[in-house]
Amino acid sequence: MTLFEIDHITDLGRKLCQVPSRTALEFDFPAAELSQIGENESWRKEVHRPATSTHKWWAKRLGSVFRGILTSALTSDRFSAMDAYSTETRADGITVFDPFAGSGTTIVEAAKLGAKVVGWDINPVATLTQRQAVQRWDTSELERAFNFLEESCRPEIDRVHRSESGETVLYYFWVGLADCLECGASTRLFSSHVFSQNAYPKRIPDAQIVCPDCLDIIPGRYDFTSLTCGNGHRIDHEGAVRRSAMTCRQGHVSKVIDALGGHPPRREMFAKLVLGVDGKKRYEPINDFDRGLYEECSRLLQDRRDSLVAPRGALDDGQNTRQAIRWGFKEWRQFFNDRQLYSLGLLGAAIRDLQADAPEREAIAALFSGTLEFNNMFCSFKGEGTGAVRHMFSNHVLKPERTPLEAHPWGTPASSGSFSTLFQSRIMRAQGYKLSPRDQILIGGQVQRVDGLSRPVELTLVDEWPTGGMPAGAVYLKTGDSSQTDIPDGSVDLVITDPPYMDNVHYSELADFFHAWLREIVPFGHYPATRETTRNIGEVQSALPDEFEKAIARVWKECARVLKADGLLAFTFHQARIGGWIALMRALADAGLVVTAVRPVKGEMSTSVTKGGKEPSNLDSVVVCRKRSSEARNMMTDPKVAARTAEILLSELQASQVSVGAGDIRSVIRGYVLATYTADPDSGDLSTAAVLADELATECIKRLIVEG
Repeated sequence: MTLFEIDHITDLGRKLCQVPSRTALEFDFPAAELSQIGENESWRKEVHRPATSTHKWWAKRLGSVFRGILTSALTSDRFSAMDAYSTETRADGITVFDPFAGSGTTIVEAAKLGAKVVGWDINPVATLTQRQAVQRWDTSELERAFNFLEESCRPEIDRVHRSESGETVLYYFWVGLADCLECGASTRLFSSHVFSQNAYPKRIPDAQIVCPDCLDIIPGRYDFTSLTCGNGHRIDHEGAVRRSAMTCRQGHVSKVIDALGGHPPRREMFAKLVLGVDGKKRYEPINDFDRGLYEECSRLLQDRRDSLVAPRGALDDGQNTRQAIRWGFKEWRQFFNDRQLYSLGLLGAAIRDLQADAPEREAIAALFSGTLEFNNMFCSFKGEGTGAVRHMFSNHVLKPERTPLEAHPWGTPASSGSFSTLFQSRIMRAQGYKLSPRDQILIGGQVQRVDGLSRPVELTLVDEWPTGGMPAGAVYLKTGDSSQTDIPDGSVDLVITDPPYMDNVHYSELADFFHAWLREIVPFGHYPATRETTRNIGEVQSALPDEFEKAIARVWKECARVLKADGLLAFTFHQARIGGWIALMRALADAGLVVTAVRPVKGEMSTSVTKGGKEPSNLDSVVVCRKRSSEARNMMTDPKVAARTAEILLSELQASQVSVGAGDIRSVIRGYVLATYTADPDSGDLSTAAVLADELATECIKRLIVEG
């Protein structure tokens, strides 16, 4: 394994930072080019990298960036790295380890290069996602299994999602109810009486409006102020709910959470979207037939409870479950209504008992689990002209929905987020990609998708480190604590990963939503079905700096143990709080690792919810490390020189038309300045360095943004 050096600095950089003309920096990374490709990929990850999109996982990274990290680690300069990225490059004989494997981005990109791959993650739902990304499937067996399920389950699921005329109901619209604390009046929790409008309302203003008194459905405009329903009731645009408070008909104001009294809101159907025999969709009010059909589902759910699959388990208190618990949701089954529990229970039971080859049964089980994301009472309606279902994790938390949307779980070609549509858009698309991966490259300054650069991603899965080392064509995926692996000392060339950030999105708390069903189906042999939760004492997931530091330090120590003497650790990191950077650098230093480079790169789409805030940031930092005992060139120990180097790289991104904001600058400067601590932690003072980092970041923001 060679060291990687830059032998050039732009003229702009020399003038800006007054650094010598020959400044050698490790890990020459084509950040500008990869940022352009990454921006394009970020808008449709599921299309460009479908192998890692068969199931929900959070903070999924960009495959283009990780392919770039891998090729940069295998080459000597940015031009060679970009050439390797854009051509048929091979990493035969190289062993790559990802201790935070998540959705499997590193695993897939390394496998496409022909490397030997090891992926660990402490969460079994993440492991399930990774296994689908690389596992060899037989297309005919997948289709046979799907057709069997369609024949055995679809007729009954279709029957309980139909109108009185026998036509298919695509979606049922519901509203929550709560009683006024002062007079006891039942109040429908509408925030607006427009319940359906186009995704581009100024272009197409047509909307559907509900009467809060009689639930009559009236066509109108999205921007109406008031009108009268067919029964003579006056309808205003705004509903009873303003933010967290509701107003009953008598004018009494109560907080919704107080009015619920620790119980989930009662729910009432008020409209449905019917797919007519003519292929056209129409909105209709709920009638007695609809109510009777739903009541029948409740009876069937009770009568067949012993044969159906159902979610098991209760919500534990946590950062991401607390809001749902405050709304009265104590068990995972409360996230679904009775028709959903009945329909999904039928489908889940058929998959549980499915006679199919293990890889294909597992793929179908993962598909079922992914379907849950769009078929529960925490989903809502996105509107016409787009995918209709806003899935439950669109806010990255378990956010209760006052006006939930119930979708047809099997679905039709006109459905959104259904089992049948996801079979095509997730499973079959992933299969096509695995057989013939397509990569995004720059051609004439434009991002284009090309074939033939990567090897097929169909590997043999092993469950433990093979005697004699990792063979070609195998991938070792493990659910377990990455600080305690069975990987031999000094057997890994590259550790490439994306660790959890020190934030408030706790993956295991969210993954338990899927685990509640998966433990009944047991998708693969060693899935931990007896565990009540996917939470684990060893997980790196805390918003508290001290806890985050201790947890991630254990994993970094393990990485240092398994790395070869000249091995390299590279990971992406994004952190708005300086406390996260301090914790990270202390953990690396404690593990005997020294930071030899930090490289900013586009990490997410510009509008990403997860990277918003007072100073939104859309850049990740690629942090490169080596063992302190190894010969590490180009290690900067002067914080001011480090900050100037970071400014060069940021200015180069700007010159390449990559948007660089104040939050980006502050995060990157912090990372660069604090990285100097790892060179000699005994003599370093991170508190002082942190203050200096923010001062230098402020100066850099002034030069790059204010002064332009």
